[in-house]
Amino acid sequence: MMETARRRPSSFELHGPEDFAAMRKAGRVAAEMLDFITPYVTPGVTTGELDDLLAKKAEDYGVTHGPMGYRGFPKHICTSVNHVVCHGIPGDKKLNDGDIVNIDVTPIVDGWYGDSSRTYFVGKPSVKARKLVEVTYECLMRGIEVVRPGATLGDIGHAIETHAKAHGFSVVADFCGHGIGQTFHTQPNVMHFGEAGEGEVIEEGMFFTIEPMINAGKAATKILPDGWTAVTRDRSLSAQFEHTIGVTADGCEIFTLSPKGWHCPPYEGA
Repeated sequence: MMETARRRPSSFELHGPEDFAAMRKAGRVAAEMLDFITPYVTPGVTTGELDDLLAKKAEDYGVTHGPMGYRGFPKHICTSVNHVVCHGIPGDKKLNDGDIVNIDVTPIVDGWYGDSSRTYFVGKPSVKARKLVEVTYECLMRGIEVVRPGATLGDIGHAIETHAKAHGFSVVADFCGHGIGQTFHTQPNVMHFGEAGEGEVIEEGMFFTIEPMINAGKAATKILPDGWTAVTRDRSLSAQFEHTIGVTADGCEIFTLSPKGWHCPPYEGA
C-alpha cells in the first residue's frame, strides 16, 4: 500500500542548537578525514592501506570509527571500487589507474556520528566514469537543494532520480539515506527516487544523510558472499557521494562540507 503523502514525521527526533553544534563538530571531522586521505588515493595503493591510514587518523583525533564492528563489519571505513555500489570491505585489493573508488567514513565524535563519503578518481578514469561521478555529485546537491521545512522526502528522491535519468543513468533502490545523530542509523529512510510531494514531511531540527548511488548501467544490485559488499548485477560502474545535513528554519546546513573545497573530483591541489 502506498504511504499517505505528506504525513507528519511525529516519531522522528527533532534537534536544537546544542545538537547542531555537536553534529557540526562530528561532520567537520568526517570531512577532514576525507580531505586527509585524498592524496593517498593513487594507483598501487591497497584499500587496506587506506583503512590503516584513516584508523591512525582517528587515533590522532581521539575518536573511533562507526563502521568498525557495526553488525560485524570488520574494518574502519568502506571502500567501494568501480562496480561496487557500497559497503566494500578494505583489504589487499590494489587500486589501478582508471579506477573510481568511493570512501565512506563515519567518525564518532563525543557520541555523535558524522557520516560522509566521496568518490575519487584513481589516475585518469574514462570519459564515461568521469561523467558518472560528476552527475552523481550533482544528484546529491540537487537533493540537498530541495530540503526545507514543509518539503517532503519524496521531493529529495524526485530531484535525484530526475537528474540521473536525464543523463542515462539509473538510481540504486536497494539502499538509502537515513536519520543520524547519537545513533548511526535511524528514521527516516531517505530514498533517492520518488514522486514530488509524497512521503514524510521534512521538519526543522531533523538530521539525516543523503547518499545517492548512481549506476552507469541498470539499477539492480546483489550482495557478495561476505555479506556486505554490494555490486551492480551487470558489473556497470557505480558512484556515490554522501553528506549529513540538519534541517534549518529556511533550508538545511551541510555538516560534512570539505574544508579544502574538495567536493567533486578532480580534487585540485591534492
